[in-house]
Order: sequence, then structure tokens, then C-alpha cells
Amino acid sequence: MKKMNIYIASDHAGFDLKKELLIYLKTVFFQQSELEKIITVDIFDLGPFDLASVDYPDYADQVCRQLINTTDDFGILICGSGQGMALRANKHPHIRAALVYNEEICKLSREHNNANVICLGSRFCTLEDSKNWISVFLNTKFSEGRHALRVAKISSAIILGE
Repeated sequence: MKKMNIYIASDHAGFDLKKELLIYLKTVFFQQSELEKIITVDIFDLGPFDLASVDYPDYADQVCRQLINTTDDFGILICGSGQGMALRANKHPHIRAALVYNEEICKLSREHNNANVICLGSRFCTLEDSKNWISVFLNTKFSEGRHALRVAKISSAIILGE
């Protein structure tokens, strides 16, 4: 049986949504999903663990470090807008973080961009939206084909002046 790890973190603005999503992922999602039949999943909460103000880049980095040597694992990052987490996560060359704000964008981020981190804005989505988007994200496969070269280019270094 295949194994997948999911790493989740937030800042203080995303803390409450993260708590609710952890409950959903650990108790409901995988029991209802087709994924449960083909993989085992471990979910890791990388913080924060209270509502104290924190710097979102620190938590984005923690999730991204876990994804360095894997193609089977995923990250979930949550902050107020989702944008700060996405910007920081995409500084890591092995990360393709997608700021998700509707189901179609979520699906395309996996099919066309092979995103490995989903970023959510807690101030701009509901718990139900988030559950749906995570389900779409985890159940959508990368299309490969013509998209594979483009995804490879995303991770390649940019040489300034060329």
C-alpha cells in the first residue's frame, strides 16, 4: 500500500481554520475518500499551536522542508489571505504552491502545474470551501504530457540578464 504524508501549518490568522481542517482530515475525509483504499496517510500539524501572533514565513518553511525529497507528499498552508504563504513557499525550488480560491483553480493547479502545496486564505473562504478544495486537490492527478516540460521549467533557476 502506498504512503502519503500531509503537512499542515498556518499563522495566527489561519489557526482556527487549521484546527477545523485537522479534525476533518483525521476523522472524516479519508474515511469517505477513494484514497483510503489505495494509500495510508499520516497528517502532521507543524503549528502554531495557539493564537499568539507568529510570522507566516517560518511556518511555510517548516512545511516546505518536509517536502524536499518526496513526490508523494503534500502541504497545506493557511494564513489570512493565503497569498503570504504562497509567496514564501514558492521561494523553495521544489515547491509548487497554489493559492486556491475556487474549485476550478484548485483542479487546474494539480492537473497543469502539479502543485504540491495548497494555500488557503482563512479570511476569504468558508470551512466547507476549504474541505472541498482540499478534496479536489488531493484527488486530482497531474496530467503530465505537455505540462511536464512547463512544470520542469518552474523549478529551473532563472539567470538574470538573459
